[in-house]
Amino acid sequence: MPPKSSSKKNQASWYHCETCGVHITSKARDNHDGSCPISGESNIDADSDEEYVRNGTLYTRSLQQRNFEVESLKDLPAKYANMLVFVSEGAMRLSQLHIGQHVVIESTAQEPLVRIVWPVSEQFLTTVFVAESDYKSNWTNMRGKLLKISALDTKCLTAAGSISLRQISETRLKSAQLKDATALLQRAMVNQIYCQGTKIHFNFFNKSLTFRLESWQGAVEDALASLSLEAKPRQFVQVTNVTRLQLIPQEEEQQLEEQTRPLRITKCQIGGLDKQLQLVEESMEYALGLRTLPAGLKVSRGMLLYGATGCGKSMVLEAMTAVADDRSHRNVQIIRINSGEVYSKFLGETEQNLAAIFERAYAHYPQPTLLLIEDVHNLCPKQESNDMVKRVSLAFLALLDQLSSPRQLRGSRTFLLATSSQIDALHPSIRRAGRLDSELELGVPSPLARQAIIECLIQSVEHLLSSEDVGQIATISHGYVGADLANLVYTAILQAQPQPLQLRHLQEALISVKPSAMREVLIECPNVQWSDIGGQSELRLAMQQAIEWPLLHAEKFQRLGIKPPRGILMFGPPGCSKTMIAKALATESKLNFLSIKGPELFSMWVGESERAVREVFRKARQVAPSIVFFDEIDAIGGERAEGEGSGSGSGSSVKERVLTQLLTELDGVEALQNVTIVAATNRPDLIDKALLRPGRIDRILYVGLPKADARSEILRIKLRPMPLAKDVEVDKLVELTDGYSGAEIQAVCHEAAMRALEQSFDAEQVDWSHFEHALAAVQPRTSPELLKLYEDYLKRK
Repeated sequence: MPPKSSSKKNQASWYHCETCGVHITSKARDNHDGSCPISGESNIDADSDEEYVRNGTLYTRSLQQRNFEVESLKDLPAKYANMLVFVSEGAMRLSQLHIGQHVVIESTAQEPLVRIVWPVSEQFLTTVFVAESDYKSNWTNMRGKLLKISALDTKCLTAAGSISLRQISETRLKSAQLKDATALLQRAMVNQIYCQGTKIHFNFFNKSLTFRLESWQGAVEDALASLSLEAKPRQFVQVTNVTRLQLIPQEEEQQLEEQTRPLRITKCQIGGLDKQLQLVEESMEYALGLRTLPAGLKVSRGMLLYGATGCGKSMVLEAMTAVADDRSHRNVQIIRINSGEVYSKFLGETEQNLAAIFERAYAHYPQPTLLLIEDVHNLCPKQESNDMVKRVSLAFLALLDQLSSPRQLRGSRTFLLATSSQIDALHPSIRRAGRLDSELELGVPSPLARQAIIECLIQSVEHLLSSEDVGQIATISHGYVGADLANLVYTAILQAQPQPLQLRHLQEALISVKPSAMREVLIECPNVQWSDIGGQSELRLAMQQAIEWPLLHAEKFQRLGIKPPRGILMFGPPGCSKTMIAKALATESKLNFLSIKGPELFSMWVGESERAVREVFRKARQVAPSIVFFDEIDAIGGERAEGEGSGSGSGSSVKERVLTQLLTELDGVEALQNVTIVAATNRPDLIDKALLRPGRIDRILYVGLPKADARSEILRIKLRPMPLAKDVEVDKLVELTDGYSGAEIQAVCHEAAMRALEQSFDAEQVDWSHFEHALAAVQPRTSPELLKLYEDYLKRK
């Protein structure tokens, strides 16, 4: 029998089939003829694609996500806006639903959901719409499934006295976070309706958590009714303001947490920071009341640990945590503040989170509380980029003032320990008295500290290292912080497996593991030895006296009252191995080597060029002992002309400011300890005289054209890998290359070999004719005028 219209009003949209007793859309009329009649017991497990209304229930597969702008709902909180499900007016009328009624959505994909129904235009027919955020959290598994939507039977609804949830998401909460998470989750669940097994999605400080409702307990009569053996429909529970919420711990999770819990870091596991640990421990115990405070002494409530990344700030915090845990009889509460978790996108909620943390510390009074904050510059930065950061900074400063206030008695047993690796990015106000007024720098470790660190790292490892071996590694690992040394030992252990750790393994690991402070400026040291440079024995000795002797024989320099030279300038014609000497110096000295090209310091932005110079010397001081090599220093150290900077162009002004900054760094108020400057230039006459005075670049070395013995040594080095014919006379080549620079002699050898290949690819040796051609092709290019300039400069020096 063909379907008939149910009413004149819905004649265009809905039709009623008298055979099935269902209401279908007009578009589905033809498809319904093939499946009519539909089974009397509608089942959501059915494979039918039809969508219809029967006995007050809507069956549909059409589910979409969409946010409707309804005037009457514009002031509705987001919590309740996500509880809405939008159904067409005709479908609501046929399902006997009214606006704002609770409905149950069932499917085979998951446990039923309870939502509030709201009407939309008749044109959507059987399509159901939900909010976008609600769809992503709870509806994705239902897409394409048959949904059964019906009114919630109030007889099946219970007001919960308490509910029990089990966390099923991979992201786990720490025990210290459970109390806060439970309170926030309970607030979010108020007035919501659930059934057993429902999954509840919750965002806890940018952590996506998922819980499952395991059980609940309602009123006494509900509990007695649940004992009946009669089959009852599915029961639902509504959370109220007085509902108690508890999280069910899982035994497997507890066992796994105990097995995977990291080993506690104690003071004996930290090397090279004995004095710092003692100072922090004393300050903490005085502030927490664990040690009697001397009369008349005011205790500091906050301490700031700062220093380069990897120097052990976080380990000091962990060690202080272990110290506080050992005072178990004093019931010390430890609260960790993660700046990333404190921030919230909602206005004012970040300040509330901070205030709640400090209030939690005050609530523990009179028992002591230890507050730990890592990277405090994220909470109180120097550059306040927006209003939220400014408000958070002010709120945090106010809380610090309240902590140290004598009127705040509950804060008298609280101590705040903060760390920062970017002390310059921290707001200056936080470092004044009464806030984080105690500061302790954890700098780059000294050789003795590095030895203590390595000994701590290998104490639980099978090794064959003596104290002398460890001291040798500590001596040459300049600029390595604790994290770098840990990486060094770890790399060496991997290379040593399955053998015990030995000295050679650490030496091999030094090649691949470099100091982290040098990553931005570290160059790949070329494999150039002193033996690769012909001649220049006097220059090599001068370099060793200036750089290697002060390090290897420091006590002798102190005994004679000698200060090592601050800087060395090499000048001479192009191609006379000035840069190559710097490469050999980088390889042989085994010091941290910073190579700077003069023009790369200049920038078009005002102040950036001077900042680049300051940054170079800051890095050099941090990783001292170190060498800073300036190639073509005349590009930045050129002599200042009279009146320059007043009416000259901006380029000259920038050059002058860079030179001034360079002079200040070399011999300014801040001492340049264990940092040697090595510079090279072809035009020493263009360098400013102030740069060459004693105390800055105080040793000037001339690297001239190689003499006969030097040319002979250069030729022997260059011709060593080259097969020569018997007619090739090296002594004659030495005579013919008079006036050639080292680079030009190398070019002669290269050209002769290329000439041999030009004549025959099967050539096995280079004969004298090839060298004659090379000598004719490569001529000396050092002009007599330039040599005369060097002679005059040496006379004036």
